[in-house]
Amino acid sequence: MFDMIMKDILGTPAILVGLFALIGLLLQKKGVADIIAGTLKTIMGFVIIGAGANVIISSLDIFGKMFNKAFHLSGVIPNNEAIVAVAQNTFGMETALIMVFGMVVNILLARFTRFKYIFLTGHHTMFMACLIGVILSTGGLKGADLVIFGSVLLGLCMVLFPALLQPYVRQITNSDDFAVGHFGSLGYFVAGTIGKYFGNKESSTENIKVPKQLSFLRDTSVAVSLTMTILFVIVALFAGQSFIESKLSGGTNFIVYSLIQAITFAAGVYIVLAGVRILIAEIVPAFKGIADQIVPNAKPALDCPTVFPFAPNAVIIGFIMSFLAGLISMFLLPALGLAVIVPGLVPHFFTGATAGVFGNATGGRRGAILGAFANGLLISFLPALLLPLLGTLGFEKTTFGDSDFGVVGLILGFIMRLF
Repeated sequence: MFDMIMKDILGTPAILVGLFALIGLLLQKKGVADIIAGTLKTIMGFVIIGAGANVIISSLDIFGKMFNKAFHLSGVIPNNEAIVAVAQNTFGMETALIMVFGMVVNILLARFTRFKYIFLTGHHTMFMACLIGVILSTGGLKGADLVIFGSVLLGLCMVLFPALLQPYVRQITNSDDFAVGHFGSLGYFVAGTIGKYFGNKESSTENIKVPKQLSFLRDTSVAVSLTMTILFVIVALFAGQSFIESKLSGGTNFIVYSLIQAITFAAGVYIVLAGVRILIAEIVPAFKGIADQIVPNAKPALDCPTVFPFAPNAVIIGFIMSFLAGLISMFLLPALGLAVIVPGLVPHFFTGATAGVFGNATGGRRGAILGAFANGLLISFLPALLLPLLGTLGFEKTTFGDSDFGVVGLILGFIMRLF
């Protein structure tokens, strides 16, 4: 029963968000039809986002295999899901308890402090709970002390990181209806700050002037398809026809296969954007019941793709610039005596794209480019610095990928060494 609650309910973002929508609608005393429709549509929005994300990830996985073959890359590949899966064998109970009580601390902090954010990105809550459990355990903390300290720390992360980003989220959305709850916050904050001081918000990525003959590029799906086609075909040529057709495509011509994968990626982005629109349309009014009666003025802190529809061009610019920074970092890290971090395409897409949107909101095109590049550096150097603090997990050829995990892990590791 406990495992079902932890993994199947609290650990499933769609169910967790749907549960909060249900509570909100019940507190507003909505009719049965509205409660059922609102809850199901909220869950559906998250399921659609997840489906689109899976399409994107499958395409990026193919791209990653082609890229590694083409350029013979080896090193540590950051992947949150992979490191957590490995950690569960040793730290499963600590992760579960910190996650449950951390969510309770989140609600209490939102209720009794000025940080009115309810963190609804369930899988990231689990990832952070796992990181905290690993660092505290490796540092020597055990039992109730570990759970209590870990839960308070997780609850603080769940309100402070959305609060850090909210001034920039208001600029992106032109509203204060929701927050971003995703543990890549430091990268997004840095991107927004760089855009603010080094960019020009008037020259938005969404106002890029396109010649009349290329007017079809104003369609985001077409622009993403063409951009990814160019990237896929270039990498395919380096990877070689024989490798792709024998190992990946099942005999399909390698250029045709690359074209289909590029369009598949664009389709995934299209699905994510559709899911975000449904989710926001349902969760914001449903959440009003919680905001009115349990946590006054509470805001739902949602996953990072919720900002994608506000600057679709910045999404693809952000991904490319973050990935470029990751490639450059591969050569800088060993020169500094650090482990080689192979740029993971999934974290670079989701956090790079989000950083691009934040940078664009404050600094236009220059902000999107520089901000996403800075994010790419962060999610390359922070995982490398974090590796020694993960104990035996540091030898598993994977690590936590997003910026907040690195920052929290390093600070926590430093505190554990002091005491």
